[in-house]
Amino acid sequence: MNNSSFKLNDNTSIPAIGFGVFQIPNDGSTYASVLKALEIGYRHIDTAVAYFNESEVGKAIQDSGISRDDIWITSKMWLQDYAYEDAKKAIDLSLKKLQTGYIDLYLIHQPYGKVDEAWKAMEEAKSEGKIRSIGVSNMTPKIWRKWENSFTIMPAVNQVEFNPYFQQKELRKIMSENNVTLEAWAPLGQGNQELLNEPILKNLAKKYAKNVGQIILRFEYQEGIIVFPKTVHSERMISNLNIFDFALTSDEMDSIRMLDKNKGMHDPDASGTKEMLLNAFDVHADDK
Repeated sequence: MNNSSFKLNDNTSIPAIGFGVFQIPNDGSTYASVLKALEIGYRHIDTAVAYFNESEVGKAIQDSGISRDDIWITSKMWLQDYAYEDAKKAIDLSLKKLQTGYIDLYLIHQPYGKVDEAWKAMEEAKSEGKIRSIGVSNMTPKIWRKWENSFTIMPAVNQVEFNPYFQQKELRKIMSENNVTLEAWAPLGQGNQELLNEPILKNLAKKYAKNVGQIILRFEYQEGIIVFPKTVHSERMISNLNIFDFALTSDEMDSIRMLDKNKGMHDPDASGTKEMLLNAFDVHADDK
C-alpha cells in the first residue's frame, strides 16, 4: 500500500497520511487502534500529552514488531508546560511515556502563554537529538505574526483545522513564504454531513469509484497537506489510506477549492480561548 511522504523544511520526510488518536481512550482502545493501524500500513502516528494516551501509543509501537525508524511519531506539548524548565521536563516525560529515544515531531499544541520559552526548550531538544522536527499547532495568521520573531528555527509544520469548507488560504500564503507544511486536523470536517453530501464530491466519488472521504483526502494530498483522518474502524482505516491509485484533474481541484467557506469550528483568535484551554485540565494529574 503506497504511503507517500512530503519533505519538510528541515529535510526530513514525513508520511503524508497519519493515524490520529485524539479522543481515543487510554483504556486499551488506543493501544488496539494503533496496533491495527500499523498492521494495515500506517507509519505515522499523531498523539499529544493532552490526549492522555502517549503510553498506549508507545506500547503499541513497541509491540508492533516494526522498526522504530520506520514509524513517524508526533506528540504535542500542553500549554501548562510552556515555562522553560517545565517544557524541558515535559519533553523528557513524553519520551519516557512513548518509550522512545527520540520523537520525530513535537508541536506547541496551543499557541498561548509562554510560547517563546517552550520553543526555546524544543529547539534545544532538537539540537540534542531528542526531537527530529519541531512545529506549532492552531496558529492563525494573527498568532503566527505574534510569535514568528521567537523562532530561531522555523517551525516545520503548523497543524490546524482544514477541510474543503475551511481551506486556510491566508494562512497558507504565510506558511509558503517560510516553506512550512500544513497538517490538517478534522480533514473530513468531523463528519459534517453537508460536506459529505456536496454534489461535486459525490459526483467525483462516482467517477473514480471511491467514497467521498477518499475524494476529500486525495484533494488535500494534492494540495500538499498532511492529513489525520480519525477512525477506530478497520475498514475505514484501510479506505483512508487507499487514495494513491487515482489523481484529480486541475479542473476538479479547482471545483473543490470553490467549496471554501473560510470558516472552521474552532477559532483560536476568539477571546477567552486561552483562558478556557489553560483551565481545561491538568495533564500531569496522574503523574503526581
